[in-house]
Amino acid sequence: MGLPVIAIVGRPNVGKSTLFNRLLGRREAIVHNEPGVTRDRHVAAGEWSGKSFTLIDTGGFVPESRDEMETAIREQSRLAIRQADTIVFVVDVQTGITKHDESIADELRKTDKKVFLCVNKVDGQTKLNDVHVFHRLGLGDPYGLSAVLGFRIGDFLDLITEGQGTGEAEEDIRLKLAVVGRPNVGKSSFVNAILGEDRQIVSPVSGTTRDSIDTILKYYGEEIVLIDTAGLRKKAKVKESVEFFSNVRTQRAMERADVVLLLIDSREGLLDQDMRIIVECVKLGKGLIIGVNKWDLIEKDNKTYREFEDEIYKKLGSNGFAPVMFISALTKQRIFKVIDLARQVKLDRERKISTSKLNDFFLPVIQKTPPPAIQAKEIKIKYITQVSVNPPVIAFFCNHSKLIPDSYRRFLERTFRTEFGYDGVPIRFVFKEKNKKSS
Repeated sequence: MGLPVIAIVGRPNVGKSTLFNRLLGRREAIVHNEPGVTRDRHVAAGEWSGKSFTLIDTGGFVPESRDEMETAIREQSRLAIRQADTIVFVVDVQTGITKHDESIADELRKTDKKVFLCVNKVDGQTKLNDVHVFHRLGLGDPYGLSAVLGFRIGDFLDLITEGQGTGEAEEDIRLKLAVVGRPNVGKSSFVNAILGEDRQIVSPVSGTTRDSIDTILKYYGEEIVLIDTAGLRKKAKVKESVEFFSNVRTQRAMERADVVLLLIDSREGLLDQDMRIIVECVKLGKGLIIGVNKWDLIEKDNKTYREFEDEIYKKLGSNGFAPVMFISALTKQRIFKVIDLARQVKLDRERKISTSKLNDFFLPVIQKTPPPAIQAKEIKIKYITQVSVNPPVIAFFCNHSKLIPDSYRRFLERTFRTEFGYDGVPIRFVFKEKNKKSS
């Protein structure tokens, strides 16, 4: 049984994202004076007085607009309403009832969901007198509060969680897959194709997805968390604070993930921006898969696949442990193989090799190909053990640990991967002094 789902809806610029952050008690959604900043649904887990819930923030709902983006946002809001157990309809006490408020109220009266009418921007007791006019919307008693000031927020949380039981949160062992990449490489299209529905807004407008969105995929009885992120942009081109914060959100999404799927456009190849993402992913110790999307648009012969792959691995250099998959979100070519591979990468990040197995394998290799003598000092590796997982860290105990050259580290890693696999998993090799007196 999942957590109760509460969806926040309303027209643009009534303070939905501010309320979303206030109800969570932390900054999750982008808040900005510019109307329409929240373009996709944004989902986060919340808790109040021991009661847990899932909160959904939606884009500004414009009922009658024919604008392509606003139409897509409207459909997203309707999808959120269908998924929710409870709906919080936000209006603005300062503007009063607008025609858009009336149109949204008409739709909400037709639903069988519990609806709370939230009158925002009530900045004190005097403004509470203006709340009663919203009875006209026919959605029960309006509740006045201020999301910015936190006025009456606690009482409102009591109200919307009333009758809900408490439960202990369990450790989340699900695979968390972050889908990242430059704008317009097909991240949301990939997520939609996997889910089989338009769970994310898909638009040819570059940079449509500004917040990271968590969605649950049920896959052979297993729940997988898909984190669709804002398109990463070069920092020099990020001039708006909104875009900057989106980049921060993408970074946080990578930090939360077990495995990162970096999507690139097959027509553009692996660019410098992508390489920066890869470097950051390796630094974080996350699993990494490179998905070459829009492969259906490439004219091919019997050499195309191999030449393209070779070019990518040439650019990857020491990060060539990442598997490359050629996919098409449009035709669904190999998209579920990506999910299968991500599951295996997660398992490998958690895998621990016994000390005896590591020593039985490595010591003969090291004896046959020892590290080169540095500064006339002979380096001896005596003992190997795995000290942690997520990511795997392999410790080599030796004398003169600081003298191990990078070329020998790379040799040990190549040898290790040939024997044990770990495709898509960054592995950290550390060299420690076995006996300080000998160094």
